[in-house]
Amino acid sequence: MTDQVRKADKKANNNSDKKTDKKTEARAEKYSRAQEIKNTMKMREILDELPRFCRQYFRGIEESTGARTRLAYAYDLRIFFEFIESENSAMKGTAIRDYPVSILEQIGKEDIEEFLEYLTYYEKDGQVFTNDARGKARKLSAVRSMFKYFYTSEILSRDVSALVPLPKLHEKPIIRLDADEVNDMLNKADTGSQLTKNQQRFHDKTRLRDIALLTLLLGTGIRVSECVGLDLEDIDFKEKGIRVHRKGGYESIVYFGDEVESALKDYLEQRKQILPKDGHEKALFLSLQNRRITVRAVENLVKKYAGLATSLKKITPHKLRSTYGTSLYRATGDIYLVADVLGHKDVNTTRKHYAAIEEDRRKSARNIVRLRESHDPDAAELSEPDSEFPGSDSESPDSDSE
Repeated sequence: MTDQVRKADKKANNNSDKKTDKKTEARAEKYSRAQEIKNTMKMREILDELPRFCRQYFRGIEESTGARTRLAYAYDLRIFFEFIESENSAMKGTAIRDYPVSILEQIGKEDIEEFLEYLTYYEKDGQVFTNDARGKARKLSAVRSMFKYFYTSEILSRDVSALVPLPKLHEKPIIRLDADEVNDMLNKADTGSQLTKNQQRFHDKTRLRDIALLTLLLGTGIRVSECVGLDLEDIDFKEKGIRVHRKGGYESIVYFGDEVESALKDYLEQRKQILPKDGHEKALFLSLQNRRITVRAVENLVKKYAGLATSLKKITPHKLRSTYGTSLYRATGDIYLVADVLGHKDVNTTRKHYAAIEEDRRKSARNIVRLRESHDPDAAELSEPDSEFPGSDSESPDSDSE
């Protein structure tokens, strides 16, 4: 091959890579734009129910927060002002939208503490809501952010919310499926055994889809939102990879193994025979109504099959993600690899999440080093009487090797 031909090939490859990069960037931009529009429309709905001065607050924090964070704050502030409306006699008869910003001056430390207590259990529109320490902390963060903004803007003379500490968060144990539970759950999804008669009516239609979906979640660790957002064109069997839209709008390629490949191919053969509803032609996973499957439907699907495999654990799609992350970390010991595959931007998030595994590993070492010979005759037969450090004949006691 001449230098001229090699240069031509290299130029062609570079042009091809550039076209691919531009296509990926265009898809990511389109996805981000769609999410932005969706969040904006929701935000407008909530803002119509909040005091008018909240519009100034949300404009003020726009540059320092993401759209999802602002939307979450809006939902939480709506709960806060509904509580104020029901408990503050001075505002009786005044619509929440008409509250003046001066109402924040009338709110004291005790009012916010009562709000946190209220969040423990309350009813709205005939529905019961509860919040643990984590839920209360998130809602208090929204309230504190609003007070801080108006205080630093010199609209309020004090920031009373700063006097209320965030609830103490207790680390929750990571709930995950054991290997035998994973196997049992997939077998239940395959055979349909132990399903109710009503569930078995639809099992033949959804069996291949359910197995593919569960296998994909367990075999890649992708989020449920990433899973339901998959299109047919996002699968590349040659590279054994799927293109997913991560939180924040960027795209990532996640690779899968043989079991995932087999399950997806089996389902896709059936998928070819299904006529999707208009607007859902590209969706990978379809519901019984031939529309793109929803997050809620996947949550119910996971709950159904996981409940047959274990009655003691409350399993959600996120717990399947934890199951995958745990298995990958135990197999590799590489926390950076786990963070990358799971799409964590900060490895400390991953390290904190899987710290319990490190604790398990440390605990497993407690009976490895024996200080005295066992008096168990059977155990004595296994010991080396001439070894100063049992189980470490060739190593120096000062050795650092593990």
